[in-house]
Amino acid sequence: MSKIIWSKIDEAPALATYSLLPIVNAFTKAAGVEVVTSDISLAGRVLSAMGLAEDELSKLGEVVLQEDGNIIKLPNISASVGQLKDCIAELQSQGFDIPAYPENPTNDAEKATQAKYSTCLGSAVNPVLREGNSDRRAAKAVKKFAQNNPHKLRAFPENPKAYVAHMEGNGDFYGNEKSVTVEKAQKVTIALNGKELTTIDAIDGEILDGTYMSIAALNTFYAKTIEDSVKNDVLWSLHLKATMMKISDPIMFGHGFKIFFKDVFAKYADTFAELNVAPNQGMSDLEKKIAGHAKEAEIKAAFLAVVEGDSPRIAMVDSDNGKTNFNASNDVIIDASMPVVVREGGKQWDRTGAAVECVAVIPDSTYGMFHQEMVADCVKNGQYDVTTMGTMQNIGLMAQKAEEYGSHPTTFELAEAGTVTVTGSIDGEMMSFECEAGDIWRMSRTKDIPIKDWVRLTVERTGLEKVPAIFWLDDKRAHDVQVKIKVDAFLKEFDTTGLDIQFMNVTDATRFTNARVREGKMTIAVTGNVLRDHLTDMYPILELGTSAKMLSIVPLLAGGGLYETGAGGSAPKHVEQFLKEGHLRWDSLGEILALAESLRFLGIKNSDAKLTALTAALDVANDAYLDNNKEPGRKVGQPDNKASHFFVAQYWAKALAEGDNAELAAKFAPVAKELKEKEDTIMAELLAVEGKAQDIGGYFHPDDAKAEKAMRPSATLNAIIDAI
Repeated sequence: MSKIIWSKIDEAPALATYSLLPIVNAFTKAAGVEVVTSDISLAGRVLSAMGLAEDELSKLGEVVLQEDGNIIKLPNISASVGQLKDCIAELQSQGFDIPAYPENPTNDAEKATQAKYSTCLGSAVNPVLREGNSDRRAAKAVKKFAQNNPHKLRAFPENPKAYVAHMEGNGDFYGNEKSVTVEKAQKVTIALNGKELTTIDAIDGEILDGTYMSIAALNTFYAKTIEDSVKNDVLWSLHLKATMMKISDPIMFGHGFKIFFKDVFAKYADTFAELNVAPNQGMSDLEKKIAGHAKEAEIKAAFLAVVEGDSPRIAMVDSDNGKTNFNASNDVIIDASMPVVVREGGKQWDRTGAAVECVAVIPDSTYGMFHQEMVADCVKNGQYDVTTMGTMQNIGLMAQKAEEYGSHPTTFELAEAGTVTVTGSIDGEMMSFECEAGDIWRMSRTKDIPIKDWVRLTVERTGLEKVPAIFWLDDKRAHDVQVKIKVDAFLKEFDTTGLDIQFMNVTDATRFTNARVREGKMTIAVTGNVLRDHLTDMYPILELGTSAKMLSIVPLLAGGGLYETGAGGSAPKHVEQFLKEGHLRWDSLGEILALAESLRFLGIKNSDAKLTALTAALDVANDAYLDNNKEPGRKVGQPDNKASHFFVAQYWAKALAEGDNAELAAKFAPVAKELKEKEDTIMAELLAVEGKAQDIGGYFHPDDAKAEKAMRPSATLNAIIDAI
């Protein structure tokens, strides 16, 4: 029997799995395919780090190196320190004997505990599994549905004031970057004032980048943007990715927090030092630290006075509960938050809940230039028309940790001022940087094999689509110059006759793509990993209403396939609603589309007629799902995620019953008949739980029995599925 591995993850997509996976397995087993789970949730990784569970992530890391590896990866939590601490506390409350997270370790034992837990922070999963490059695009049926059923994009005001601010000059990662290509394999040591920070094993042909963020320049930038927000009468908001960029961005977040509330931090500096307040973790953590202190009320009032002041004004993540953009570092994730700014007409929400134009502050110009142009384009040309806009496909360079968010093991907050050197055991000193104490220094690495595969995939997709493909490579960025040398060489190894393949910097590439989008045309964006992350949320959210409906295929270098599903940025709010009202609005279409591609891969690889028929029927079911508008409703009382799964099962069974494979038709004809005849009963049973609070036994580590009961409330549907 063939095997597909379905990742067990977190939050809304994890809840949806309790309902969807029994249906999936009932159908796939009929064609000799078993779908098994692998726990790479945050809770699972925490328990593994403490030796209380199998290391499923490492096992999947071996699967992606196998020729027949086949994994469906749902969105997992990329944990901030705050999320990690909450997860640990929940597991402790469930009886697991694990230590608390030591924020400020004072002995070797605490340092060892922190090191173990740190493996669970940030982008812990993606670097392990992404042994291939990314092919992200909207399925034609999904794009057609969005155009025929347009979601709301709010118009920009008549005289718009919204804009994006990013750093310029030599202060940020972009301005300070240096890059070299290593010709011979060798050990490379990163040192500060001659003291080793770490040593890596570089391989032949590998590109190494070094760069740093000047904290002095960053704080000057923050102060200037706050001052300008007052002059321009806009909300001030900071957009970072403290989840994925787990070293650099929480630090940048903390500096922004201190600058915006500078008077409060100055006045209570001694108290905050006494209580070990960590600005990098935001206001929510600060409130926990000051709880019960004699000055608690006074400090809270001081912060509130700034928030409620008219100058400057700060954007909110939860106006009803007084939570600003500085509530927690993981509350505002740039690839989810910036599409909302564009979608809402350049606006975010103020303390009263009103939508107000904003300045989106994105320190690092490496990708800040993209968001700047996205907002500027709408300020100039107005909002997009969902019914006519074209589409962006993306080929992303991400295999073997290519540009993996600054390569966490080689990212450092510098303890002292001085010289950072990068020295090879053969080549000697490769790069050096003069830095100040507190600056953030990082190295990124990109290898030959992933770049060649990236070029191959680009040529293949460009040939199939017959549209322009643009390599987003900037001749003023040191890394991109090195990459382009390799791309030019690899392109000569493929037949590019008649293909339109171009090179542009970020701003020009954004303008070119947006002009074509407004003309209703398709463009292929060929980008590095970080820009891939930003583009493949921004454009799908504008085009489709969500990035969760994108096909995200990772053809693995070893020959297998990794099929990623959607974005989980809104998952926490979905869980909150489900626990309160029994309504889960998560749309599993991304998982279902990924399943179809995973089955297609197996069918082609094994020349299996039954698998081919099963996949074709699922394609029909997906079309019917869209054509009949069976996505979950947003409000309690409407059919939700569970009902969507029922209709997928009904349409899939019907397509099999009417299909060409006699064996499958005979097996599923009675299933299709029963699902149709009992539709009213099943829907009544599913809707009966709407409005009722749910107990699943835990947020990060739910009780499987409770969660399954909550997500499979229709006895009639369960009986039909379980009997297949």
